[in-house]
Amino acid sequence: MNDKKIEDELKKIWDEVPISHSDSEKEASWEEFQSKAFTAKKPKFKVWRYAAAAAVLIFVLIGTGIYFNRDPLDQNILAASTVIENTTTKVKTVFLPDSSKVELSSNSKLTYANNFKTNRKIEIEGECYFKVQKDKKHPFQVFCNETTTTVLGTSFTVKGNAQKEVTVALFEGSVEMSVKNQDKKWILVPGETFTYANNTAAVTEFERFTDFENEKLTVLSDYIKTNYGYKMIFPQEYINQRITVRINKKEDLKTIVQLISEMYNLNFEINEELKVITFQ
Repeated sequence: MNDKKIEDELKKIWDEVPISHSDSEKEASWEEFQSKAFTAKKPKFKVWRYAAAAAVLIFVLIGTGIYFNRDPLDQNILAASTVIENTTTKVKTVFLPDSSKVELSSNSKLTYANNFKTNRKIEIEGECYFKVQKDKKHPFQVFCNETTTTVLGTSFTVKGNAQKEVTVALFEGSVEMSVKNQDKKWILVPGETFTYANNTAAVTEFERFTDFENEKLTVLSDYIKTNYGYKMIFPQEYINQRITVRINKKEDLKTIVQLISEMYNLNFEINEELKVITFQ
């Protein structure tokens, strides 16, 4: 096969592969490839060299077509994936392969690829609270309905429903929000909520702290029981003791317990089976 026939065959392959570019873009890219592959100054190549070039050309074009045609929400979770559901009425805590922590609310589900440490993308249904481990080389993204939350190292909640509404509340750090088929980005700071409903996005503020102003320890104990499911037991002489403290609504329970322990110089023991915290 002479050079002219080989060039004609490659041009035919180039034109026939379905990719998401206009005819003018396709023609311009062909001319660039042609000028490099078929210059007059080039010595004659053996046929197998051109065959190899054709094979690479097909691979690149098909790969490009997949990249531009695939919906971003379809490429985040591969066939080999892990699915975790919470069918109970209690919050379910899950630690991901990168040690990030997720709290699944009742009737919620998350899906992530088995190569999660290098492909930190998650799809969720329902409501989840995330506390993400930082990894600058591998961005952490959460897909919910038509929104994407790109994590910049933080803790936040994502909630979606069957009506395609999504709410993201940021407690610590920073996240970037984006919506399918929209170029605009939203950067949230702690204490802000991103809401997407009826094709409209909005950012509002919320109170991310719970304040206890000169309250009895029993009031704090009731708060812990309601929000964390643990009962706190204090020595009898501390029943009427009062406390002033500000708590992040998504603070780790152990951090709160250690704070109380240091404030009143008390030791503590946590019984995970009975979900009881005893101070002494």
